[in-house]
Amino acid sequence: MTLLAAEGVTLAYGTTAVVHDVSLTVDEGGVGLIGESGSGKTTLARALLGLLRPRSGVVRYGSRDLAGLGRAGRAEFRRAVQPVFQDGSEALDPRMTAGASIAEALTTHHRVPRDERRDRVAALLAGVGLDPALAGRRPHEMSGGQRQRVAIARALAVEPRLLVLDEPTSALDVTVQARILELLEGLAADRGLGYLLITHNLGVVGRLCRTSSVLFAGRVVESGPTADLLTRPAHPYTRALRDAVPRLGGEPPRTAGRTEAAPAPTGCPFRLRCPWAADRCRDEAPELRELAGRKVACHRAEEVLTTPASSVARVPRDGGEAPDAPRQ
Repeated sequence: MTLLAAEGVTLAYGTTAVVHDVSLTVDEGGVGLIGESGSGKTTLARALLGLLRPRSGVVRYGSRDLAGLGRAGRAEFRRAVQPVFQDGSEALDPRMTAGASIAEALTTHHRVPRDERRDRVAALLAGVGLDPALAGRRPHEMSGGQRQRVAIARALAVEPRLLVLDEPTSALDVTVQARILELLEGLAADRGLGYLLITHNLGVVGRLCRTSSVLFAGRVVESGPTADLLTRPAHPYTRALRDAVPRLGGEPPRTAGRTEAAPAPTGCPFRLRCPWAADRCRDEAPELRELAGRKVACHRAEEVLTTPASSVARVPRDGGEAPDAPRQ
């Protein structure tokens, strides 16, 4: 069942488009949205939360256009779809205790009677692995992991159907990240929650998400089952993200092509960083197409899919030469 969907959504700040014709479906279960900083992930998430209006395209909650919801419909949407942001210290009011922040959500959405709120707050804190005694602490009196758990508890207070998780572990150290991921896995299983996980880390989506979409320069370049994207990526950008994930005891992460180049203004946006770039990539922007059980926007996706990692630096161009750097 579709909970939330973007259909051909383009988003802009002023006259500059930052998300281009993106379609994405979030159903019951985990869906990943992957990309580096500046790829448009958070901007798209803001539109899915109803905080930005698309220049074109539609955001749907169930079958209904989000922009057309009335007051009651908007209230229902805000209860059903809850965000969890990157940094718990910014998501929580520094003047309010953890208990007051959670109780505010209960009050706003009229979830429990006043005389039951204290017990409900304690239960929510316990449900995310915190001592209910932390209800009296303010954000600066808690660790980063504790703040993020409080933010998750506040989101769960209104009994949502879907969580929009924007880099929920990137501000935390590795051991705390692992505990937060375990918590999210357990909550999804116990409560039947759907979630959209926004991240730059393919290792995180591999653990939590059945399907994923990869975003580069505001465009979906590959989407499909997460396991396929991790093990057999068909787009050079997906492959670069996968190869950048550190592996304990393995070789250092390696990249092919230029990692600092801005998106190309014409043709394929990724071509200035791509070791597979060819003349066609300069002249013609690739369209999303079906390939091997996923969608991919790459003229040479078949080659990417079948080329071993050790051969990436020697991939020939259309003319047969092995490039030292991508063409301009």
